[in-house]
Parts: sequence; structure tokens; C-alpha cells
Amino acid sequence: MEKQLHETILYPDVSFPYIMYTHTIHASSPEGRGFNDLHWHEELQITLVTKGKLVIQVNGIDHELETGQAILINKGVLHVTTHLTHNGQYVSFNFPEKLLAFYADSAMEKNYVLPYTNSLLLSLVIKGDAEWQIQILQMLWDMKQKFDMKKKWGWEYEVSIKTAQLWLVLISNISLSSEEAPKYMKLQQERLQLMLSFIHQNYSDNITLQEIAAIAHLSISECTRSFKRTIHMTPYDYLIKYRIKKSSELLISTDSTITEIAHRVGFNHVNHFIQSFKKHHKKTPNEFRKFRNEFIN
Repeated sequence: MEKQLHETILYPDVSFPYIMYTHTIHASSPEGRGFNDLHWHEELQITLVTKGKLVIQVNGIDHELETGQAILINKGVLHVTTHLTHNGQYVSFNFPEKLLAFYADSAMEKNYVLPYTNSLLLSLVIKGDAEWQIQILQMLWDMKQKFDMKKKWGWEYEVSIKTAQLWLVLISNISLSSEEAPKYMKLQQERLQLMLSFIHQNYSDNITLQEIAAIAHLSISECTRSFKRTIHMTPYDYLIKYRIKKSSELLISTDSTITEIAHRVGFNHVNHFIQSFKKHHKKTPNEFRKFRNEFIN
């Protein structure tokens, strides 16, 4: 089954809807949406770089982060980590906004949570440039330690309390319009998510730009503008990039021939596949397969 853009997070303990992922270029623990995997989810996310440097793209905007820096990503926002140094590592804390509200319709929810999570705030980079940012970064390191030692009695309380403290420090130090995100901005994001999902589900077929645009009830020109504005490439370039991503997975996980893989991911001509693959990876599919096999062994 193909991955959807929307991620449904599988919490290790459903009675405590909170998870910390540890990501590298090669793997995620627990298994989840990791490096170079465009997605969105209903939960808030705070990502802390624990080793190396990364570039994370949030709704089309690139943010460069170094070791010890972090970024808050609002719920429902498209994001993807596009670059990570070779031995780099980052952790992502994911939790629902209700954790910050304590209970439904609380004063906390009405005054301190929903005005921010339903606002124009897409993301907030925390680099440690101010005292309050240093305080938040220290809290994130503490939370990581709590997750790493989660056998300790009461650790769920400690993580929840620390997260609520962190949120209060954060909202106390940012100015925000009380106005909710305009409907047209939400509509733009929903349309883009529809088109991207269509590509993810149908990339192996001979899909057209007209079909991609039609799924969101847009003209071809508006469809192209939407892609360029948010993910900085045309729909066709995104389709090719996604096909290359899927072919890379098949080269590693199967013994299928290059021709078979080319056809499985939607390329009609193997030469076009090889040229496109080399343009993205600086290696031919055969060279890529050989290199990855040597690396794994």
C-alpha cells in the first residue's frame, strides 16, 4: 500500500498520545515518516537536531538548523526534511494539542492553545538567540532524556508538565494575530494535499497534468502555480522526483531488473528512467544499487 501524505501516528501507548521519533538518513525509530518523506499530521511537532545539520521544508519554506536548534511545526502543515548531514540525527516530539488544553473547552484551550494552533503560525524556528529560546532548547533536551529513560516511574507526567511549560514560554514570547488563518490559505493547502496524494497513489500510471489539476478542480496554470509557490517545482518535476524515490526503494529491496523497475514506477522508456535517475542521484540505477549493497554489507 502506498504511503499517504497524511500521517496517522501510531502511539506506543494509546492512553498516552505522545511519541518521540529518532531519525537518521537511513531509519526512524519507532518506525514512522522520516527523512525525505513529505507528509502532514493532526499533531503538533517539535523537532530538535541532536547531531549534524539539516534542512527542513515547511509549507515550501526551507529552514536550516544546526545541532541543538529546533523548530515547532503546527498541526496540518506539510513538511519534509530534505537534507541531513551524513551522520546527522534529529528527534521529533509529536503530540495532540489537547495535551496542552488539559481538557476540552478549558480556559487553557480557549485562551492559550486554539488561538495559536488555528492561526497563521505555520512554524517557529528556535535557534537559541534569546534567553527564552535557550530555555526551550534545554527543555527539549530534558524531554529527550525522559523518553530515553521512560521506564522511570512518573515519566509521562514529567514529559506532559515539561511540554506545557515549554508551550507557555513559547506563546509568552511570540506576537500573533488573533485572526484565524484565512479560508483561502487553508483551501490552497487542502488543494495541494489533494494533488500530491493523487500523484502518490497513481505515479505508476501514465498520469497527465490535466488529471493532477482536475483532482483539485483547478486549471493547469493554477495547478502549476500552486506547486511552484509551495514546493518550488512543477507538478511534472515532482512526479519524476517521486518516481525516482520509489525506484530507489525497489533497487534496494528487490532483485528486479532496471527495465522492470522503470516500468513499475511509471517510466515508459528505460533510457528516460536512467537519465532522470542519474540527474537526481549522480549515479546510474546500477551504480546506486551496487553502492547501497556495499554500504549495507
